[in-house]
Amino acid sequence: MAQNNNNTKKTEENKVLRVQIKKRPEQPPTPSAAALYSEEDVRRIVNEFVTSWIKGDTIIRFPTASELGKQNPLNITLTKDPSVNAELKIKEHYIDLILICAGVKPATNIEQQKAISEVFKMMLMFRSANRIENKNITKDIERRFTDIEKTQQNQIKLVEQITAFLFKPKKPNNKKPRTER
Repeated sequence: MAQNNNNTKKTEENKVLRVQIKKRPEQPPTPSAAALYSEEDVRRIVNEFVTSWIKGDTIIRFPTASELGKQNPLNITLTKDPSVNAELKIKEHYIDLILICAGVKPATNIEQQKAISEVFKMMLMFRSANRIENKNITKDIERRFTDIEKTQQNQIKLVEQITAFLFKPKKPNNKKPRTER
């Protein structure tokens, strides 16, 4: 029996267990239910912002070469100022993202979503640095709808009053009916 015990130990030691681990395909992170804005909200906000910018209602003050040069200590030693190049790259990057968002520049759905997210991030950065200026007062859509509904209710009341005035029943004559003789 001791020999049989040794044989089972040897066969157990000789067994090799091979495990193959397959990577799961990477899935985009799902937005949490606690997120302040959904993907649709971000898309709508970016849409309104870009539309406003294209119409000229919103002004973005991009960092200028002189502002970028203050951050780069190498511009003193270099003959060609890299700040001008950096200024152009920022603007070109923004325009490139807008073209992708608008569907003018061909891109996959994932690239479009990334571009929308990137424009949203840029909006937040520009807003926090006071680089966004609105020419028109922000349009509050709910307030506008409420005002329209009030106007409509007032018009309905006026129409009812006019209709009641025009078609009110005539008062009967107080004259005594004639008696026939």
